[in-house]
Amino acid sequence: MSAPLADQLDIVIPTIRNLDFLEDWRPFFEPYHLIIVQDGDPTKKIAIPEGFSYELYNRNDIERILGDKAWAISFKDSACRCFGFMVSKKKYIYTIDDDCFVAKDPSGNRINVMEQHIKNLLTPSTPFFFNTLYDPYREGVDFVRGYPFSLREGVPTATSHGLWLNIPDYDAPTQMVKPKERNTRYVDTVMTVPKGTLYPMCGMNLAFDRELIGAAMYFGLMGEGQPIGRYDDMWAGWCTKVICDHLGLGCKTGLPYVWHSKASNPFVNLRKEYKGIFWQEEIIPFFQKLTLSKTNTNVEDLYLELAEKVRQGLGHIDPYFSKLADGMVAWIEGWRLLNPPKAA
Repeated sequence: MSAPLADQLDIVIPTIRNLDFLEDWRPFFEPYHLIIVQDGDPTKKIAIPEGFSYELYNRNDIERILGDKAWAISFKDSACRCFGFMVSKKKYIYTIDDDCFVAKDPSGNRINVMEQHIKNLLTPSTPFFFNTLYDPYREGVDFVRGYPFSLREGVPTATSHGLWLNIPDYDAPTQMVKPKERNTRYVDTVMTVPKGTLYPMCGMNLAFDRELIGAAMYFGLMGEGQPIGRYDDMWAGWCTKVICDHLGLGCKTGLPYVWHSKASNPFVNLRKEYKGIFWQEEIIPFFQKLTLSKTNTNVEDLYLELAEKVRQGLGHIDPYFSKLADGMVAWIEGWRLLNPPKAA
């Protein structure tokens, strides 16, 4: 089986357990390098199936590598995955949760997520004008009548957001109301999220162009010691989307699907999400109204600008947002430490 971009893409996996799930993914993941971020107790040994190229980081490694910036990487939360984004040296990242397995399409074929995510990332996005046949770059599809020719080249794609069959990505109140609901609907399409529109980004099946948007793909302060959880990928999604809109980059959502195998406990989730459910009603309008400096075109500088706007625009909600803004600054400082500017 051919492996597109095998030398240009890292797979980042956050985990607290043995990675037996990799056996299911072996034909698709084995050609790629894995960056595994072990959460929780760093003395615990986790088993990784043989045959995979990988590097493994635990909390002690994060403290050693980032020093006084390490606090910005969440502890006891899958948000720790963003440390893997920071230490990677590849152009592209794919990240997946360890409770996701290979899904099948309606014909019963196992879905090659790597192939589809890479197609999404290597073909342009169309955020400025919606094509009613969805992805116009797909085989057998084109731009419909009335689509401006001046926009048909599209723009570079920064993010490819994949979906999930079986257990849907629901919040705790929805889980409680619909505990037996399963997503069995396979929609065979990819679309660009329009400019000016936010979306709920899920980190369990996500690929992105690290060179275009990686410095903004910070999964926030979550988990132990924080008043909120399960909003790490949401936060990264809102931040990256407003920066992509500012820079004229695209975000796609749709194919490929993974099989999400188990639902997390809705009562535990409610404790983690409780404040976020209220806070998001102010956070989302903040991002919808946000404007960034027109002269600023550097992702790292834009993220620092965004951090200051978070401090000023959301700090009144709770002291957490001032701490989060500090975390955003520390994240960029850590990013620059490990990713110094390339010589001209």
